[in-house]
Amino acid sequence: MSYYLTTAISYPNGKPHIGHAYEAISADVMARFKRAQGEDVYFQTGTDEHGLKMAQTARELGKTPAELASEMSQLFIDMCDTLGVTYDRFIRTTDEDHHNASKAIWQAMEANGDLYLGRYEGWYSVRDEAFYDEKELTQGEGGEKLSPEGTPVEWTVEETWFFKLSAYQQPLLDHIAANPDFIQPDSRRNEVMRFIEGGLRDLSVSRTSFDWGVQVPGSPDHVMYVWVDALTNYITGVGYPDGGATWNRYWPADVHLIGKDIIRFHAVYWPAFLMSAGIALPKQVYAHGHLLGEGGVKMSKSLGNVVDPQVMVERYGVDALRYFLLREVTYGQDGAVGEEALVTRVNAELANSFGNLAQRTLSMIHKNCDGVIPAAGNLSEDKALLDDVTTSSTEKLPAAFDRWAFSQGIEAWMNAVYACNAYVDAMAPWALKKTDPDRMAEVLGTLAAALKPLAQAILPVVPTGAQSILDQLGQGEGQAIDKPTPAFPRLELAAEDGE
Repeated sequence: MSYYLTTAISYPNGKPHIGHAYEAISADVMARFKRAQGEDVYFQTGTDEHGLKMAQTARELGKTPAELASEMSQLFIDMCDTLGVTYDRFIRTTDEDHHNASKAIWQAMEANGDLYLGRYEGWYSVRDEAFYDEKELTQGEGGEKLSPEGTPVEWTVEETWFFKLSAYQQPLLDHIAANPDFIQPDSRRNEVMRFIEGGLRDLSVSRTSFDWGVQVPGSPDHVMYVWVDALTNYITGVGYPDGGATWNRYWPADVHLIGKDIIRFHAVYWPAFLMSAGIALPKQVYAHGHLLGEGGVKMSKSLGNVVDPQVMVERYGVDALRYFLLREVTYGQDGAVGEEALVTRVNAELANSFGNLAQRTLSMIHKNCDGVIPAAGNLSEDKALLDDVTTSSTEKLPAAFDRWAFSQGIEAWMNAVYACNAYVDAMAPWALKKTDPDRMAEVLGTLAAALKPLAQAILPVVPTGAQSILDQLGQGEGQAIDKPTPAFPRLELAAEDGE
């Protein structure tokens, strides 16, 4: 069974921040999870390198847009590699096959009669690369007009190609009604439906004021609106327009994973483009929330609270960051993150609970069972524990992960870890060593048998530490083990710079 998963492609006019890492990690956990279930996964991420914002940033830095794109996209590739993101393709919108795909979908929309030449006059946010109606704007403290995202807008007048978005108002509403899971979570679906029901206006889909982008076929003075180009990456990566085995295997995509701030582009514009071009729609668009700074304050460069994922990894490790981000925040909602919370959460759950469970179990086996993992016990309490672990690891966690409910799945998993630790305390194998060595061996064998499914279940989230435990367990019962090494050492809060 195939499973095609994409992230939004990142706009590389600045360094990667924790929000980029959050989305990449989330998608990677899902990709690893689906592979573990035996699915044929294709996972794509990448960078969105065209548009006015990139052209302006390059000019400010004294570089060409192409130079800036290559330099900055490498930072996002490096971030993914640092975080252990197992993508199948890192797509760049400057790739040749992407230019070909963008021109092909344009021509398909044009052939369907949905593109016409006109004149655009309206508000445009360079930072968002988005057009806005007057009614959507707010007023800043200095009286300036701002987009719904709080970014400056400017009045734009130029010749443009328009896409007949208005013609797709009812088809979009019909599709959303017929496919309740098409937009998730429900709050985002409701938001999109309200926007569509408010009336769709035809969309400007080309620009003449700059030339950094995909040239419009037959209109050499026009480049495609960056979102037409950017959204097309999802079909470029699986073989559009040539088709073939990869296209037939993976399209339509199972999930486009995106941030909530770009839901309109993915749940309104993109499906309308696809309908126009005669291409099947993705099965789901899932919009996650935003990460906030400590105290729930929005991150911004001006406040100096933007978190660099590379720094977090250097201080606390990849597993710790991956675990914390998915455990701490209810997926789909906004949530505050900070270093103190990371250290507290990871120490309490990974180090003290799961890591310590593995370390003391394997240590006792190494010392007291001639270094060989014994068989699990057959008493009711042994079987009850293993049943609990199996249910949490193979039923509760997977069911939650399938809904993108990562924190709920990890909570179910942690409850099984707690049950194992309670079992250790109740059985007291260190005391049984003196009174009943055979029973001690059964208890330790039961714990070893529990550790394996627990490590396998959490492997997509913390691949390094979980794999270390699995490697140390080997084949389980009858396996000779070496002296164990801690998989999840305790963390210390990093000192602030200058302290």
